Amino acid sequence: MTKRLFLILAVLWFSHTYAQKINYALSFPNINHHEASISVTASGIPAGKATFRMSRSSPGRYATHEFGKNVYDVKAFDQNGAPLPINRIDGDVYEVPKQNGTVRIDYTLYAAWADGTYSMIDPSSIHLNMPSTMMWIKGFDKTPITVTFTIPNDKKWTIATQLKPTDDPLTFTAPGLQYLMDCPTKIGNLHWKEWNIKNPDGKDYRFRLALEAEATDAQAGSFANKLKRLTEEELAVFGEVPAYDFGTYTFIASINPFVDGDGMEHRNSTMISLPIDFTGDNSQLDVFAHEFFHCWNVERIRPKTLEPFNFEKSNMSNELWCAEGFTQYYGELLLCRSGIKPLEGLMASFFGLIYAKEIAAGAKRFSPVEMSQDAVFVDAGVAVDRTNYPNMYSSYYPYGGSIALALDLTLRTKYKLTLDDFMTALWKRFGKTEIAYTVPGLEEVLADVTHDKAFAADFFTRYVNGHESFDYGPLLEKAGLRFQKSIPGKAWLGTVQYEENTTKISNNTIIGTPLYNAGLDFGDVIMQIDGKLVARAADINEIIATHKPGDVINVHYKHRNENKTVPITLAVNPMISLITYEQAGMSVSSDMLQFRNSWLGTKIK
Repeated sequence: MTKRLFLILAVLWFSHTYAQKINYALSFPNINHHEASISVTASGIPAGKATFRMSRSSPGRYATHEFGKNVYDVKAFDQNGAPLPINRIDGDVYEVPKQNGTVRIDYTLYAAWADGTYSMIDPSSIHLNMPSTMMWIKGFDKTPITVTFTIPNDKKWTIATQLKPTDDPLTFTAPGLQYLMDCPTKIGNLHWKEWNIKNPDGKDYRFRLALEAEATDAQAGSFANKLKRLTEEELAVFGEVPAYDFGTYTFIASINPFVDGDGMEHRNSTMISLPIDFTGDNSQLDVFAHEFFHCWNVERIRPKTLEPFNFEKSNMSNELWCAEGFTQYYGELLLCRSGIKPLEGLMASFFGLIYAKEIAAGAKRFSPVEMSQDAVFVDAGVAVDRTNYPNMYSSYYPYGGSIALALDLTLRTKYKLTLDDFMTALWKRFGKTEIAYTVPGLEEVLADVTHDKAFAADFFTRYVNGHESFDYGPLLEKAGLRFQKSIPGKAWLGTVQYEENTTKISNNTIIGTPLYNAGLDFGDVIMQIDGKLVARAADINEIIATHKPGDVINVHYKHRNENKTVPITLAVNPMISLITYEQAGMSVSSDMLQFRNSWLGTKIK
């Protein structure tokens, strides 16, 4: 009797859950003024109270964003179109106190910022990031969703999205809230280019470029061919592409002056916006390399701290140094492997990674794990108050990339392994299985790959959970690369910026620099150096150029309404660059060239 009752209840529960549906309808009657009319209908839900809200965070962004500020004219209706009472219980949360199983919410969305986080509605095209677009009902995250777009009658637009298509080209579906919110959508005059990649298991996957740009079909085709080469080079790292949910991966790209610069990863697509004219040259592929690598690293090799993604608050993670930083490293490396970025350009990029670890003040105080945790404040977060980030923050993108570079070089020299081997092991353990990882889990994989538990523990203690300096020089020399002083023997006040045509310091002075040690900071106005009046930054630079490191100069400056004079000891300018032996006029051995080619050469067989 008990078993039979359980089965009956289970069937009833399944039938009720299956009957639940959420439908979105989007139209654009006031497109000239950047507005959309949106309705969301939930049916088959329990009668009673229903709560709807806008998101406060967005996949791939870890800080909060107040999307609710651009939603208004919110109204509620029953299944017959009769109005229902609705209360605004928080800035972005609306409650219908009573409904009988079907409720529709209508609202107006204003959208005028096209990037990877926000949305833009314009007569030229429609650019939608779902968390900034879609109000959603709480408590029904796994309910299947249908989305229908109504395109203006005078437009012959197409739709680019990773939502699942239906027989109706204007209607799409999502299995639930998490997937819906991960589906950026572009509607407009798009250039479409496609190619297929076959996985080792014999299954074909379709790749699409949906390009919004002033370009000829031939230009779009040439750009797509370069992108195809890049996707093949990235596949070579892991040996296969992921099993995309609906068999397709889409590059949704807007390259025109009317968007804001960004690139945002998603499970089966990426939304890229470059605020420049389309030329199709190699430099416009940089962000594509980074974002495509994310379909392995972060979308499937995924930090446990990001699962499930919380749309109501910031999402703090300990692992962004790997999720974003290792992707930063590979984005640059794979551009070189695919022949898109020259060696000299790669060296400049790699030096940027090293700078973030060895020179940036924040990396001398905090670990990559700690910098990852700060993403909740810095990842496109908006605030008006001043921070001390120049002295206590180093971006987890290049900082994490510097760890990837250090580990790759170490594996190559000490173990005859590569970072590709490590990433492939991560893919097999965490990516294909979609088991979210932790920092200790990464350390375990490194120990397994190297068969050296002590090395893995030491590396993570010193460079991941700690912030020790790493000696890159000897390892880079093996590839015929070296550091050189950018401005050897020149006197230096510190990294300083001034307000235009003045000597008023505009940036936080950096800890350990001459200006910082002397007590000067932002807002201070340098009046005289060694008794010589200065009125512009050029005046200061001319005087400093006459001195040597170690010289002591007297600086007269004004702090608010107080005049002060302090002695400042000039330092050596610490800036260095990373160059090839060839650039330095040095000979390159065959072993160096072999090491370099093994590291930076193509892996496409």
